[in-house]
Amino acid sequence: MTAQPTETPAAETAVPAPEPAPVSAAPAPAPEPAPAAPGRARRVLLAVARWTAAAVVCGGVGTGTALGITAMERTDVPGLATESDGRWDYPELRLPALPADRPRPFTSGNDGEVHHADLRELLLPAPAGATLDPKLKGGFVPTDAYLALYGKEFRADLKKTLADSTLRHVAARGWTTPDGTRTSIHLLRFSSVAYAEAYKDEALHADGADGPEALPDGVEGVVMDDFADDVDVADTSLYVFREKKPYGPDQVRWAYVQAGDTLALITQTRRGEALGVPFQQTVTLQNQLLG
Repeated sequence: MTAQPTETPAAETAVPAPEPAPVSAAPAPAPEPAPAAPGRARRVLLAVARWTAAAVVCGGVGTGTALGITAMERTDVPGLATESDGRWDYPELRLPALPADRPRPFTSGNDGEVHHADLRELLLPAPAGATLDPKLKGGFVPTDAYLALYGKEFRADLKKTLADSTLRHVAARGWTTPDGTRTSIHLLRFSSVAYAEAYKDEALHADGADGPEALPDGVEGVVMDDFADDVDVADTSLYVFREKKPYGPDQVRWAYVQAGDTLALITQTRRGEALGVPFQQTVTLQNQLLG
Protein backbone atom coordinates (compact mmCIF):
# COMPACT_ATOMS: atom_id res chain seq x y z
CA MET A 1 0.00 0.00 0.00
CA THR A 2 1.32 3.40 -0.94
CA ALA A 3 -0.20 6.12 1.18
CA GLN A 4 2.14 9.05 0.89
CA PRO A 5 1.24 12.33 -0.83
CA THR A 6 2.69 12.23 -4.32
CA GLU A 7 2.05 13.52 -7.75
CA THR A 8 0.13 10.87 -9.60
CA PRO A 9 1.08 10.51 -13.28
CA ALA A 10 -1.61 9.62 -15.71
CA ALA A 11 -1.75 5.99 -16.69
CA GLU A 12 0.06 5.42 -20.00
CA THR A 13 -2.47 3.19 -21.70
CA ALA A 14 -2.59 2.66 -25.42
CA VAL A 15 -6.07 3.29 -26.81
CA PRO A 16 -6.91 1.96 -30.30
CA ALA A 17 -7.93 4.56 -32.86
CA PRO A 18 -11.65 4.59 -33.78
CA GLU A 19 -12.84 3.04 -37.05
CA PRO A 20 -13.09 5.62 -39.90
CA ALA A 21 -16.59 7.01 -40.34
CA PRO A 22 -18.36 5.95 -43.56
CA VAL A 23 -18.63 8.47 -46.35
CA SER A 24 -22.05 10.04 -46.26
CA ALA A 25 -23.81 13.21 -47.28
CA ALA A 26 -24.77 13.76 -43.65
CA PRO A 27 -22.13 14.91 -41.16
CA ALA A 28 -20.23 12.01 -39.69
CA PRO A 29 -21.16 11.22 -36.08
CA ALA A 30 -18.45 11.57 -33.46
CA PRO A 31 -16.68 8.27 -32.79
CA GLU A 32 -17.63 6.35 -29.69
CA PRO A 33 -15.08 6.71 -26.86
CA ALA A 34 -12.76 3.76 -26.60
CA PRO A 35 -13.48 1.48 -23.63
CA ALA A 36 -11.26 1.90 -20.62
CA ALA A 37 -8.28 -0.40 -20.69
CA PRO A 38 -8.48 -3.34 -18.29
CA GLY A 39 -5.86 -4.30 -15.79
CA ARG A 40 -3.89 -2.26 -13.31
CA ALA A 41 -4.80 1.15 -14.77
CA ARG A 42 -8.50 0.43 -14.31
CA ARG A 43 -7.96 -0.85 -10.77
CA VAL A 44 -6.07 2.29 -9.87
CA LEU A 45 -8.88 4.49 -11.21
CA LEU A 46 -11.45 2.50 -9.26
CA ALA A 47 -9.38 2.68 -6.09
CA VAL A 48 -8.96 6.42 -6.38
CA ALA A 49 -12.68 6.86 -6.98
CA ARG A 50 -13.56 4.74 -3.98
CA TRP A 51 -11.04 6.28 -1.65
CA THR A 52 -10.61 9.96 -0.99
CA ALA A 53 -8.18 11.13 -3.64
CA ALA A 54 -7.55 14.83 -3.57
CA ALA A 55 -5.63 17.55 -5.24
CA VAL A 56 -3.60 19.08 -2.45
CA VAL A 57 -2.25 22.60 -2.60
CA CYS A 58 0.17 24.03 -0.12
CA GLY A 59 2.70 26.81 -0.11
CA GLY A 60 3.35 30.40 0.89
CA VAL A 61 1.81 33.58 -0.38
CA GLY A 62 1.96 33.62 -4.15
CA THR A 63 3.45 30.15 -4.39
CA GLY A 64 2.08 26.65 -4.09
CA THR A 65 2.72 23.03 -4.85
CA ALA A 66 0.03 20.78 -6.26
CA LEU A 67 0.14 17.37 -4.62
CA GLY A 68 -2.11 14.32 -4.62
CA ILE A 69 -3.21 12.38 -1.56
CA THR A 70 -3.56 8.89 -2.93
CA ALA A 71 -4.93 5.92 -1.12
CA MET A 72 -4.42 2.19 -1.24
CA GLU A 73 -5.88 0.03 -3.92
CA ARG A 74 -8.65 -2.37 -2.97
CA THR A 75 -6.33 -5.30 -3.67
CA ASP A 76 -3.88 -3.98 -1.05
CA VAL A 77 -6.28 -4.85 1.76
CA PRO A 78 -6.61 -8.59 2.43
CA GLY A 79 -10.12 -9.94 1.99
CA LEU A 80 -11.59 -6.92 0.19
CA ALA A 81 -13.22 -8.49 -2.83
CA THR A 82 -16.50 -6.61 -3.04
CA GLU A 83 -17.41 -3.01 -3.76
CA SER A 84 -18.99 -2.58 -0.33
CA ASP A 85 -15.92 -3.00 1.85
CA GLY A 86 -16.69 -0.68 4.75
CA ARG A 87 -14.65 2.34 3.71
CA TRP A 88 -15.97 5.72 4.72
CA ASP A 89 -16.70 8.58 2.34
CA TYR A 90 -14.27 11.33 3.32
CA PRO A 91 -14.46 14.76 1.70
CA GLU A 92 -11.75 16.05 -0.61
CA LEU A 93 -8.56 16.62 1.34
CA ARG A 94 -6.35 19.68 1.02
CA LEU A 95 -3.16 20.56 2.80
CA PRO A 96 -3.51 24.04 4.31
CA ALA A 97 -1.63 26.96 2.83
CA LEU A 98 1.54 27.95 4.64
CA PRO A 99 2.59 31.39 5.85
CA ALA A 100 4.87 33.28 3.47
CA ASP A 101 8.40 31.89 3.20
CA ARG A 102 7.65 28.93 5.49
CA PRO A 103 8.55 25.48 4.14
CA ARG A 104 6.67 22.27 4.65
CA PRO A 105 8.10 19.78 7.15
CA PHE A 106 10.70 17.35 5.81
CA THR A 107 11.74 19.74 3.03
CA SER A 108 14.89 21.74 2.41
CA GLY A 109 15.19 24.66 4.80
CA ASN A 110 13.14 22.99 7.55
CA ASP A 111 15.72 20.97 9.46
CA GLY A 112 13.59 21.20 12.62
CA GLU A 113 10.73 19.29 10.91
CA VAL A 114 8.28 21.97 12.06
CA HIS A 115 4.65 22.09 10.94
CA HIS A 116 4.13 25.78 10.18
CA ALA A 117 0.50 25.28 9.10
CA ASP A 118 -2.35 25.86 11.54
CA LEU A 119 -2.54 22.61 13.52
CA ARG A 120 -6.34 22.66 13.42
CA GLU A 121 -6.27 22.57 9.63
CA LEU A 122 -4.18 19.40 9.68
CA LEU A 123 -6.96 17.44 11.39
CA LEU A 124 -8.69 14.89 9.20
CA PRO A 125 -12.29 15.99 8.51
CA ALA A 126 -15.22 13.78 9.49
CA PRO A 127 -16.62 11.44 6.81
CA ALA A 128 -20.04 11.82 5.22
CA GLY A 129 -22.95 10.90 7.49
CA ALA A 130 -20.98 11.25 10.73
CA THR A 131 -22.24 13.17 13.77
CA LEU A 132 -19.62 15.55 15.15
CA ASP A 133 -18.59 15.39 18.79
CA PRO A 134 -19.62 18.73 20.34
CA LYS A 135 -16.57 18.62 22.63
CA LEU A 136 -14.12 17.89 19.80
CA LYS A 137 -15.09 20.22 17.01
CA GLY A 138 -11.73 20.69 15.36
CA GLY A 139 -10.34 23.41 17.62
CA PHE A 140 -7.77 23.58 20.38
CA VAL A 141 -8.57 21.59 23.54
CA PRO A 142 -7.08 21.50 27.05
CA THR A 143 -4.40 18.93 27.79
CA ASP A 144 -6.80 17.18 30.18
CA ALA A 145 -9.17 16.48 27.27
CA TYR A 146 -6.39 14.46 25.65
CA LEU A 147 -5.33 12.77 28.91
CA ALA A 148 -8.91 11.64 29.55
CA LEU A 149 -8.44 9.05 26.80
CA TYR A 150 -6.01 7.10 29.01
CA GLY A 151 -6.62 4.98 32.08
CA LYS A 152 -6.63 6.93 35.33
CA GLU A 153 -3.45 5.22 36.50
CA PHE A 154 -1.48 6.74 33.59
CA ARG A 155 -2.78 10.30 33.53
CA ALA A 156 -0.68 11.89 36.28
CA ASP A 157 2.65 10.70 34.87
CA LEU A 158 1.69 11.67 31.33
CA LYS A 159 0.57 15.11 32.47
CA LYS A 160 3.87 15.74 34.26
CA THR A 161 5.85 14.63 31.22
CA LEU A 162 3.84 16.92 28.95
CA ALA A 163 4.43 19.84 31.31
CA ASP A 164 8.17 19.17 31.22
CA SER A 165 8.25 18.73 27.43
CA THR A 166 7.02 22.22 26.50
CA LEU A 167 3.90 21.02 24.75
CA ARG A 168 2.61 23.94 22.69
CA HIS A 169 -1.02 22.98 22.10
CA VAL A 170 -3.48 20.18 21.30
CA ALA A 171 -6.07 20.21 18.51
CA ALA A 172 -8.83 17.59 18.32
CA ARG A 173 -11.78 16.41 16.26
CA GLY A 174 -14.22 13.59 16.97
CA TRP A 175 -17.32 12.03 15.39
CA THR A 176 -19.64 9.03 15.47
CA THR A 177 -20.65 7.18 12.31
CA PRO A 178 -24.08 5.53 11.81
CA ASP A 179 -22.71 2.09 12.75
CA GLY A 180 -21.80 3.45 16.20
CA THR A 181 -18.04 3.76 15.69
CA ARG A 182 -16.67 6.64 17.78
CA THR A 183 -13.54 8.27 16.39
CA SER A 184 -11.26 10.84 17.97
CA ILE A 185 -8.10 12.45 16.61
CA HIS A 186 -5.78 14.50 18.81
CA LEU A 187 -2.75 16.33 17.39
CA LEU A 188 -0.08 17.36 19.89
CA ARG A 189 2.47 19.93 18.76
CA PHE A 190 5.69 20.20 20.73
CA SER A 191 8.34 22.89 20.71
CA SER A 192 10.74 20.58 18.87
CA VAL A 193 10.96 17.20 17.22
CA ALA A 194 13.19 16.02 20.08
CA TYR A 195 10.42 16.60 22.64
CA ALA A 196 7.84 14.87 20.43
CA GLU A 197 10.07 11.81 20.05
CA ALA A 198 10.94 11.73 23.75
CA TYR A 199 7.28 11.79 24.77
CA LYS A 200 6.43 9.05 22.28
CA ASP A 201 9.33 6.83 23.33
CA GLU A 202 9.80 7.50 27.06
CA ALA A 203 6.27 8.26 28.27
CA LEU A 204 4.05 6.31 25.88
CA HIS A 205 6.58 3.59 24.95
CA ALA A 206 4.82 3.40 21.61
CA ASP A 207 7.57 1.28 20.10
CA GLY A 208 7.88 -1.14 23.02
CA ALA A 209 8.33 -4.79 22.12
CA ASP A 210 5.24 -5.72 24.16
CA GLY A 211 3.20 -2.71 23.12
CA PRO A 212 2.72 0.67 24.78
CA GLU A 213 2.69 1.03 28.55
CA ALA A 214 0.09 3.81 28.70
CA LEU A 215 -3.21 2.27 27.58
CA PRO A 216 -6.57 3.81 26.69
CA ASP A 217 -9.16 3.94 29.44
CA GLY A 218 -10.65 0.49 30.09
CA VAL A 219 -8.08 -1.40 27.98
CA GLU A 220 -6.20 -4.17 29.77
CA GLY A 221 -4.56 -6.12 26.96
CA VAL A 222 -3.00 -4.93 23.71
CA VAL A 223 -2.15 -6.49 20.34
CA MET A 224 0.09 -4.74 17.81
CA ASP A 225 -1.60 -4.39 14.42
CA ASP A 226 0.37 -5.38 11.35
CA PHE A 227 -0.89 -2.90 8.76
CA ALA A 228 1.54 -0.21 9.95
CA ASP A 229 4.23 -1.71 7.72
CA ASP A 230 2.02 -1.16 4.68
CA VAL A 231 1.48 2.59 5.24
CA ASP A 232 4.41 4.20 3.48
CA VAL A 233 4.50 7.90 4.34
CA ALA A 234 8.04 9.26 4.21
CA ASP A 235 9.60 10.75 7.34
CA THR A 236 6.80 9.69 9.70
CA SER A 237 6.56 6.87 12.25
CA LEU A 238 3.36 4.84 12.72
CA TYR A 239 2.41 2.54 15.62
CA VAL A 240 -0.93 0.71 15.51
CA PHE A 241 -2.71 -1.29 18.23
CA ARG A 242 -6.00 -2.94 19.09
CA GLU A 243 -7.55 -4.14 22.34
CA LYS A 244 -6.85 -7.79 23.03
CA LYS A 245 -9.62 -10.30 23.65
CA PRO A 246 -11.37 -10.80 25.97
CA TYR A 247 -12.65 -7.23 26.28
CA GLY A 248 -15.86 -5.61 27.45
CA PRO A 249 -18.86 -4.54 25.38
CA ASP A 250 -16.66 -2.22 23.26
CA GLN A 251 -13.35 -2.73 21.50
CA VAL A 252 -10.74 0.01 21.05
CA ARG A 253 -8.26 0.48 18.23
CA TRP A 254 -5.67 3.24 18.41
CA ALA A 255 -2.59 4.49 16.59
CA TYR A 256 0.20 7.01 17.02
CA VAL A 257 1.70 8.98 14.14
CA GLN A 258 4.86 10.91 14.90
CA ALA A 259 5.67 13.48 12.20
CA GLY A 260 8.40 15.91 13.15
CA ASP A 261 7.26 18.19 15.97
CA THR A 262 3.72 16.74 15.96
CA LEU A 263 2.29 13.55 17.45
CA ALA A 264 -1.16 12.25 16.51
CA LEU A 265 -3.34 9.88 18.51
CA ILE A 266 -6.18 8.30 16.53
CA THR A 267 -8.74 6.16 18.38
CA GLN A 268 -11.80 4.23 17.27
CA THR A 269 -14.23 2.49 19.63
CA ARG A 270 -17.20 0.36 18.63
CA ARG A 271 -19.61 -1.95 20.40
CA GLY A 272 -18.75 -5.56 19.69
CA GLU A 273 -15.71 -5.03 17.48
CA ALA A 274 -13.90 -2.00 16.13
CA LEU A 275 -13.71 -2.63 12.39
CA GLY A 276 -10.32 -2.76 10.73
CA VAL A 277 -11.06 -1.21 7.33
CA PRO A 278 -12.33 2.24 8.38
CA PHE A 279 -9.64 2.39 11.05
CA GLN A 280 -6.87 1.69 8.55
CA GLN A 281 -8.39 4.22 6.16
CA THR A 282 -8.61 6.92 8.85
CA VAL A 283 -5.08 6.34 10.13
CA THR A 284 -3.64 6.34 6.61
CA LEU A 285 -5.27 9.61 5.60
CA GLN A 286 -4.32 11.39 8.84
CA ASN A 287 -0.77 10.16 8.40
CA GLN A 288 -0.68 11.58 4.87
CA LEU A 289 -1.87 14.98 6.07
CA LEU A 290 1.03 15.16 8.53
CA GLY A 291 3.72 13.75 6.26
